[in-house]
Amino acid sequence: MHLVDRSRPDPWQSGHHRRELMVSVYYPTTHTAGRPAAPYMLPKAAAHFDKVTANQYLMLSVPAGRADWARTVTQVTQGAPVAAGRGGRLPVVLYSPGLGEPRTWGTTAAADLASRGYAVVTIDNTYESPEVQFPNGSLATVSLPSGDGDAFVRKALGVRVTDTSFVLDQLQELNDGRNPDVDGEPLADGLTGALDLAEVGMFGHSMGGTAAALAMDADHRIAAGINMDGNLTYINGSLMPVAQHGLDRPFLLMGKDGETDTGPGWQAFRAHTPGWNRQLTLLGSEHASFTDAEALVPQLHLKPSVQTGDIGSIDPATAIRTNEAYVSAYFDHWLRGRSGRLLDGPSPKYPDMAFVK
Repeated sequence: MHLVDRSRPDPWQSGHHRRELMVSVYYPTTHTAGRPAAPYMLPKAAAHFDKVTANQYLMLSVPAGRADWARTVTQVTQGAPVAAGRGGRLPVVLYSPGLGEPRTWGTTAAADLASRGYAVVTIDNTYESPEVQFPNGSLATVSLPSGDGDAFVRKALGVRVTDTSFVLDQLQELNDGRNPDVDGEPLADGLTGALDLAEVGMFGHSMGGTAAALAMDADHRIAAGINMDGNLTYINGSLMPVAQHGLDRPFLLMGKDGETDTGPGWQAFRAHTPGWNRQLTLLGSEHASFTDAEALVPQLHLKPSVQTGDIGSIDPATAIRTNEAYVSAYFDHWLRGRSGRLLDGPSPKYPDMAFVK
């Protein structure tokens, strides 16, 4: 969906008098026969991802042209009717990608949560996201700064927080059947009125995980959040405000294995958070192990050393299965009131997820 904020000029492009975003909505369905599979990326976005994003931003060491991203398909069906959850409404979870990552880089996690009965909304933050293709075919790209990275990150996080609240506003309008500023694919049959926005969850990877913490701090509609390997310190080493005073709602930290720069911010956040919090480490993982890299990189037939550098030594299927188990258990507990036993301590079923005291 193409969302337009007519009350706010674009913070990245002078002369653009309205802020425009692209989001995707994933939801459960029981009717897929005869409907097309959703493409992983739209053509212009895919071309930019191949030439620029995969290597310059994500550092995947994937030769250009090795993958045809535009022809890569997902297990997601386009345009199928919504299957209502219990009580007729679907709990809503937002997803924020990392810096230099498109919203599609979280498709595996979004689709899994949707299959479990959630409406998952993935957000691209235009002109900070590496590539955003709009319904009219235009492509908005980013040029990451070579100078003051700290100032860029501070601004980008502020914009993401505002974008997130706007998306929540638009979802409420959409759910009420009175949104005039939605464009893109036709709305799925049954989506209007199907969203439970009383308590929303949010998760994200890298800077998207940081954004989840900051958005929760700013908007109390977000009841529970997950930060996947995102810093809570700025580039200059100073603590972000949310690390200084913590959160009064549940928050989960999921980190990569080995040496990491998240330590100071995460330690401060946990020390200052009065409510429920946990810190987990995915053993054998790398920074990208919480993204679609675990599903896609093994299919690219890279050198073993390159693949390990991208996604770690953990078996990719194990990484995906483990991440999905803990993300779904977390949101099931805090948004649906289900058992949270998996979050209480190590599980023999998932030996690759370690709990940090």
